[in-house]
Amino acid sequence: MPLRVLLGYDGSPAATVAIEATSSLFPRCRIRIATTWAPAFADDRLRSRLWTGRGHLDEFIAAMEHEGEREACRIASTGVTLAEAAGCDAEPLAVRSLGGDGIRLAELADSLPADLVVVGARGLTGARAVLGSVSDMVVHYATRPVLVVPHPLLEAEQAALPAGPVVVGFDGSSGASRALTVAHRLLPERQLLRATVDDGQVPLEAPTSSVPDERVTRLHLRGHGTSARDTAAALADCARDADAALVVVGSRGRSAVREILVGSVAVATLHHTHRPVLVVPAVADGSATQSSWSQSAGASGVDDIAAGRSPEARGGAAG
Repeated sequence: MPLRVLLGYDGSPAATVAIEATSSLFPRCRIRIATTWAPAFADDRLRSRLWTGRGHLDEFIAAMEHEGEREACRIASTGVTLAEAAGCDAEPLAVRSLGGDGIRLAELADSLPADLVVVGARGLTGARAVLGSVSDMVVHYATRPVLVVPHPLLEAEQAALPAGPVVVGFDGSSGASRALTVAHRLLPERQLLRATVDDGQVPLEAPTSSVPDERVTRLHLRGHGTSARDTAAALADCARDADAALVVVGSRGRSAVREILVGSVAVATLHHTHRPVLVVPAVADGSATQSSWSQSAGASGVDDIAAGRSPEARGGAAG
């Protein structure tokens, strides 16, 4: 069964690059192109045309909702055309949202369910980059792996997508080990560069992993510093030097070496890496994350990936 992808699409250049990157990384995937909308989605010119006075407020609101949904459907259909031109199976999905587009996409990924969420980012730095954006909200609230694709991608970065290796940030935690496992399940033919940012004084023992040893190259990145930003910069440099397709990090894990929250590294990596970043949420027994995964329709998707079952091995119909 093909990998099921939920891709947030708003018609922007960043969203278009996200479609291109998804088709290069996962050429046989099935994409739901989701465009969120609200009554205020319609532009000012359309609102002025629909407004007929305070005496017809109900009709105005109904017309705004109708036109807003229609415009969202048009945008989603445009995304489908782009995805199909890139060789993917795609379908449009217009989703009403009451202001939290990132949270809405995260919820939608559970209800479909989706194996992977993809969003585009503007590729800026500092506070303007990810903080408070739709991509930031999806990463914070999703219980599914989230691929954030920066815009713009340079020619070399784009060329690395179809076959380049995958850099996986590793700190010895169970969350990092899970990120390694999910990276292998999503991209089983790629070489994984397990990159540890440390000074080499304390050896890291990895939890048991189902990833074949021949698929993993272990790297120790030293002399970069110990902060989340230092770690993110080291991973970004490693990805550039290796001509990697993407960087994978775990979220909400805790380092066994320095008690560094992997979540902060994940956010810093999103800020400072000019290649796609896959953020894999941690799952702890009894946690809310585990609960929401279990309640998803069919509870397949990422649960299968985490358990070591490839999407192609699943039975049943697509979500």
